[in-house]
Amino acid sequence: MRTDPPESASETAQLTGFLDHQRETLLLKTEGLTREQLARQHAPSSMTLAGLLYHLAYVEESWSVEDFSGQPLPEPWPGVDWSADRDWEWHVAVDLEPDELRRRYEEACRRTDAVVAAAGDLDALSAGSLRNGNRFSLRWMLLHLLEETARHNGHADLLREAVDGVVGE
Repeated sequence: MRTDPPESASETAQLTGFLDHQRETLLLKTEGLTREQLARQHAPSSMTLAGLLYHLAYVEESWSVEDFSGQPLPEPWPGVDWSADRDWEWHVAVDLEPDELRRRYEEACRRTDAVVAAAGDLDALSAGSLRNGNRFSLRWMLLHLLEETARHNGHADLLREAVDGVVGE
């Protein structure tokens, strides 16, 4: 069940509220599907709903845990040979069960939420830096996660409709 973001609250509550709304949208788009349905590709793209879930789990944890907090990533990410397969999370996801994919995404979101709570201040700067060498703020990270999740929810809309005709928010 999705909850609407707060209409009037602190900036942190509004940013996390909108991010939560987008996260819940992705979970709704993948609800009730089998492993085979989640793994289904639709031309011309090789993107799958399974891949979206696992990719966004990686995105959440890489930005919040590793880049912002400077902590080691949880499994399975440290053991991945990214140089051998830059899209590993997309490829391996099709072999995972729906409950595992959804649970893993929810765990990643909880880890990000814990990072946000620990930082406390939207102006807090990351431990790591961007490619340009600049550190980024917690606000920037939340906006980036919101943008990436919302963009991929557009893909999820199309993929879900192609799988079983389900449309809607």
